[in-house]
Amino acid sequence: MMDMHPLEEAIEIKGSPEFTRSELVGILSFRLRRMSPTEAKKAIEEWIEEGLLEESEGKLLVVIEKLEEEKEAGSLLGEMVSYIARSLGWGELEVLEGVKKMRERYGDLDEAILAYLFGMEKGVDMSKFRDRLPEF
Repeated sequence: MMDMHPLEEAIEIKGSPEFTRSELVGILSFRLRRMSPTEAKKAIEEWIEEGLLEESEGKLLVVIEKLEEEKEAGSLLGEMVSYIARSLGWGELEVLEGVKKMRERYGDLDEAILAYLFGMEKGVDMSKFRDRLPEF
C-alpha cells in the first residue's frame, strides 16, 4: 500500500478539498508534521504547477481527479520497478538509477514511460504494462 499523498491527508483532516494557503501550510507542517513551513510553501507552488491545486480568489482547491491520476502513475512506476528488479535479479535502487539515466537521454518523459523503456532496453518483457502507460 502506497503512502497517502499529503494533500489527501490534508483533505481528511479538514474534511474539504478547499484551503487557504496559510491553512494548508499549517496542516502540512504542524498537524501532519510532513514538512517544514518553507517546504510546505514550496510544495504548494509545485502542486499548483502540476495541476494538483487550483488557485482562485485566494483559495486553493485540490483537483481530486489529478491526484488520483498521480497516485495511479506512482503505483504503476513502483510495480514496474519491482518487476524489472525481479526479472534482472537487481535491487530496486539499481533499477531506479537506470530509470534516472534514461531521463538524461530522453528528457522530461513520464517516469513510468522511462521505466518501461528501461525494462525493454534490458530485455525484460514489459508488454503487460503497455496498456497502463500514460499518454504522451
